[in-house]
Amino acid sequence: MGNLRTNITGSPSFILTGFPGLETMEHWLAMPLLLLYAVSIVGNALILVIVKEEQSLHQPMYYFLSLLSVNDLGVSLSTLPTVLAALCFHAHEVTFEGCLAQMFFIHLFSWTESGILLAMSLDRYVAICNPLRYATILTNARIVAMGLATLIRSFLLILVFPLLLQRLPFCHTQNVLSHAYCLHVDMIKLACADVTLNSHYGLSIVLLTFGLDSALIFLSYVMILRSVLAIASHEERLKTLNTCVSHICAVLIFYVPMVSVSIVHRFGGNLPHVVHILMSILYLFVPPVLNPIIYSVKTKEIRHRLLKKINLLIRLTNNQ
Repeated sequence: MGNLRTNITGSPSFILTGFPGLETMEHWLAMPLLLLYAVSIVGNALILVIVKEEQSLHQPMYYFLSLLSVNDLGVSLSTLPTVLAALCFHAHEVTFEGCLAQMFFIHLFSWTESGILLAMSLDRYVAICNPLRYATILTNARIVAMGLATLIRSFLLILVFPLLLQRLPFCHTQNVLSHAYCLHVDMIKLACADVTLNSHYGLSIVLLTFGLDSALIFLSYVMILRSVLAIASHEERLKTLNTCVSHICAVLIFYVPMVSVSIVHRFGGNLPHVVHILMSILYLFVPPVLNPIIYSVKTKEIRHRLLKKINLLIRLTNNQ
C-alpha cells in the first residue's frame, strides 16, 4: 500500500486543455491570444521605459504605475509558455513540479496586483484629500516599503498552496486541467483525497486579501468623493475626479473578471466548458492588456511621450 501511494504521488503529470472540440482550429484561435500577449508585453514595457526616461514622471503615481506594469508583465509571462506549448505546438503534458511552479507565480502576481491597486488608491486619496503633504507622506522609501510589503504578503500566502498540493495524491490515469495553464482551484479538483483544507484555505485568503483590499479601495473612494464634493467649482470637481478614472478602470477590469471566474469555478460545474475558458481568458489576459492602454489614453504625460516614440519610430522606418 505504501508503494502504491509513492507511485501515485511521486511524479504525476497534468494534461493542458486548449479548446476542446476545436483542435483543428487551435492555430487560428491561438492568434488572438498571441496578439493579446504582444500588446500586453509591449504596452507594459513601454510604460516602464517612458516612466524611467521622463524626469517629470518620477512621482509616486507613476512609480505605482510602474509596479503595476511589472506585475502585469509577470502575469503574461507566467502563462505564456504553456499556452504556446498547448495551442501552437500541441504539447499538452506538463509535470507536477512545472504545474506547481506556474500555479504559484500566476496566483502570486494576481494577489500582488490586488495590493498594488490598493496602494494606488492610497496615492489618489493622499493626492486629493491631503495634497499639501503628498510629497512628504509618499516618499520614495515608503513607496518601496509598500511594494515590498505587498509582494511579501502575497508570497507568504501563496507559498502554502504548493505545500498543501504536495500532500495530495493524484491517482487518475490522465489529470486533465480545464485550461492551458495551472490554477489552484483546477488542480485540487483532480486530487483523489479530501481537499477541504485546500478549498477552505483558498477561500479564506481570497476573503482576507481580495475582500479586504477591495473594501479599503471602496472606502478610499468614499473619502475621495466627500473631498471632491466639497470643492465649489464644478469644473474643478470634474478635473479632480478625472485623475482617478484610470485607476477606477484598472480596479474594475481586475476585480470583476476575478470575482466572475471564482463564481464560475465554484458554482458553474454544469456550464459549458467554453464558458470556463472565456472567463479565465478575461481574468488573466484582459487586465495586462487594458491597463497600459487605459493609462496611455487617459494620462496626458504618458500619451505625449508615447506619441513621440511612435513618431520617432516612423521617421526611422521611413529613413531606412
